[in-house]
Amino acid sequence: MDKPLILVTNDDGIVAPGIRALVEVARSLGDVVVVAPDSPQSGKGHAITIHEPLRLKKVAVFQGIDAWECSGTPVDCVKLAKHVVLKDRRIDLCVSGINHGSNASINILYSGTLSAAMEASLEGIRSIGFSLLDFSFDADFEPAKPWIKKIMEHCLNHPFKIGDLLNVNIPKLPLSEIKGLKICRQANAHWVEEFVEGRDPNGQPYYWLSGKFVNEDTGEDSDMWALENGYISIVPSMHDLTDYPAIEPLRLMENA
Repeated sequence: MDKPLILVTNDDGIVAPGIRALVEVARSLGDVVVVAPDSPQSGKGHAITIHEPLRLKKVAVFQGIDAWECSGTPVDCVKLAKHVVLKDRRIDLCVSGINHGSNASINILYSGTLSAAMEASLEGIRSIGFSLLDFSFDADFEPAKPWIKKIMEHCLNHPFKIGDLLNVNIPKLPLSEIKGLKICRQANAHWVEEFVEGRDPNGQPYYWLSGKFVNEDTGEDSDMWALENGYISIVPSMHDLTDYPAIEPLRLMENA
């Protein structure tokens, strides 16, 4: 039987340690192709490049793996993978990451990692975004690898419906202390933001975004609870942002 084709991408850049760890897992499960940004793209969300040309360059970053670096965003990478690099091949699974830092709760809206996976799912490709709760460039991804392999194997052998997207976050713990997997909902949490103002050498003001993450969710079925209690969180996610309960009350406007 032909091996499944796995597309690997990320938002931290093609030379980030996280994507190297993800490639190592993916290559044990199928044929791997990498298309990833040529520089860090964290926090780009679902941005796409439309005002300048995109560049693709084949690079020898991963031994024995076809890989391209892209001048654009994580979403650009997936679009180019689908329509240029792999235009004549069926992609069985797209995995994005491993992100350096959490993408739990509301962070899915800002994350380039998850937006890349979401773009794949919009194209009808099953996709998974992986994140480790460690922002350090020197983060230890080894404890995450067995769990990532287990999740990918399950998705390849028991396919969820075409186009589905999983948001997977992994606590920063030794392998022996990770308690298992939890299928969760997205926690009700948010950022309390502020801008630090400064002056550049020319005396012009600049603003640097800062803030803290606030979790107001006390439920034991959320991704934040799972992560705080030593579990890997898996949130099945979707693209439909419609607030369905609000539809009927708003219909009053139709006849006003």
